[in-house]
Amino acid sequence: MKHNVFYYSLAVSLILILSGCKKDFKSEEINIIPRPSGYFSFPGHFTLNNKTRIIYANGDTLSREAGYLAGQLSANKKLNIKTVSLKNTSYVGKDIILRINPDTDYGKEGYAVKVTNKNVSIMANTPAGIFYGIQSFLQLLPPGFFRSGGNADEWEIHNIRIFDKPRFRYRGMHLDVGRHFFPVSFIKRYIDLLAMYKFNTFHWHLTEDQGWRIEIKKYPKLTQIGAWRDSTVVGRCCKPPLHYDGKRYGGFYTQDEIRDVVAYAASRHITIIPEIEMPGHSLAALASYPELACTPGPFKVATRWGVFKDVYCPKEKTFRFLEDVLTEVMELFPGKYIHIGGDEVPKERWKESRLCQKIMKENGLKNEEELQSWFIRRIEKFLNAHGRQLIGWDEILEGGLSPGATVMSWRGIEGGIAAAQQNHDAIMTPGGWCYFDHYQADPEFQPLAIGGFTTLKKVYSYNPVPEDLKPSDKKHIIGAQGNVWTEYMTDEKKVEYMVLPRMAALSEVVWLKDDKKNWHDFQRRINTHFDLYKIKGYNYCPGSYKVDINAVADSADRNKFEITLESEIYKADIRYIINSAKNPDSTSTQYTAPFTAKKGDTVKAAVFVNGRLMEKPAVKIL
Repeated sequence: MKHNVFYYSLAVSLILILSGCKKDFKSEEINIIPRPSGYFSFPGHFTLNNKTRIIYANGDTLSREAGYLAGQLSANKKLNIKTVSLKNTSYVGKDIILRINPDTDYGKEGYAVKVTNKNVSIMANTPAGIFYGIQSFLQLLPPGFFRSGGNADEWEIHNIRIFDKPRFRYRGMHLDVGRHFFPVSFIKRYIDLLAMYKFNTFHWHLTEDQGWRIEIKKYPKLTQIGAWRDSTVVGRCCKPPLHYDGKRYGGFYTQDEIRDVVAYAASRHITIIPEIEMPGHSLAALASYPELACTPGPFKVATRWGVFKDVYCPKEKTFRFLEDVLTEVMELFPGKYIHIGGDEVPKERWKESRLCQKIMKENGLKNEEELQSWFIRRIEKFLNAHGRQLIGWDEILEGGLSPGATVMSWRGIEGGIAAAQQNHDAIMTPGGWCYFDHYQADPEFQPLAIGGFTTLKKVYSYNPVPEDLKPSDKKHIIGAQGNVWTEYMTDEKKVEYMVLPRMAALSEVVWLKDDKKNWHDFQRRINTHFDLYKIKGYNYCPGSYKVDINAVADSADRNKFEITLESEIYKADIRYIINSAKNPDSTSTQYTAPFTAKKGDTVKAAVFVNGRLMEKPAVKIL
């Protein structure tokens, strides 16, 4: 049995601290995202300066984490903080101490941070926990600390004690590099964002109809041909007439680059799950090796977005090809999961194929949907034989899977519910909450996106565990993931804009228990993170400027209403008018507190920034 020494001492310290404080003592607000599950601050501060060292105990176990922290602190050029390995950390000075303590109940990823006048202590059961403690410590520093060159050589950090552990074991972010390709430098920058928000999984979508992005040495045509398209559709797709840019486009990652990215992610305690799409979304592979199709071709790498009829044909040559590809993929990615897609597979070519019909007859398959399940199960057996587990989109449920397969529920929450009820682990990533290619504010005021409308507040409201599940099935919901499909994300800055700050909201969804979330507190904290994004050069969306007009009827007089106005924007300048043919402008009444209106009134409200209307006004008729 583990002894929770820290929590006992924490409780004793809290009693002593509060008993010695003034009655009006108030715990210091923090700006950490995801918010820790427990913390309290107390008078005093620790001073970070050039005399501060990073002390790591436990031999070389934490040398990587110590080096990472030193690297992050080096953003302030006026500080030169060194790392030191010490067996005994009892007699250190005003330093930062990293220490593994296996006799505490933090779990595999929990941690504790203690900041006092004397020193900073970060303690956990594992290096991963230490790393997450480091992320929280870094967010205790003001954004200005990370400004190039800094503006001071001493920084005060308010005294605080944090004790924290995540809600879910799977906390993921996805990136599609098939529709648009991004260099290794950006992939690492993206991984840095995941690390800051304590995500532990990067789902790398590496193959698509529009491009094959991973070098496979046994099949060089995949990158010689499949990694390049001769043109790309311009603007909104896909109603005719379509327009194309006429420019050759593409790229791929060499195996050495893949290894480099995998190691980079591992140093930040992030596991990469590669996705090799099958049997659909395979046009780039068929353009490279047309013999893998059910029809003779020829095929070309897709130049527009959408779903295409030509898919892998379930012939023996196809399975040899896929097994060879997956063998090289498994050599590059050491994690236990391999994602095989399995979504959006048109069946026309299989229905027309004599071979497919023969396979169905020989295996007692009633229809092409069962043929797809047969295809997926065959790949699953191959992965299982090599010690790996299969993940696929929720379509893979159709026809049955082995208990080791994991399902990603994207077509709503129903796939996750079905998976859990069938004793499969499920990762929730429903489009309505977790698709970051959707618009996040009024499309009229936003850059082109695929559609949908998923605001920051809506992401934050998500609870990955469906209420419909029985308690015994809820254990199979292992986490959630944000998906980033890049049809309309042509460059790195657009990707950043679409994921920030929604990624931060999702990080709190998967880290913090649902009953501990607080939208208004998150709204305050994310506003501080906007300053950090600016300093670090990240492009971001400030949120939806839409105004929510909330009306509550008076209990004594049902013709009277109390009106409150809210916006995602922190401390927004909201202007409103009542019963006017005009829209509010920067001279209209500023909203400062709830007001009264009567039945039949028309309330119009909008957000202004420096006098400029940010979105079309909201209108409510009472």
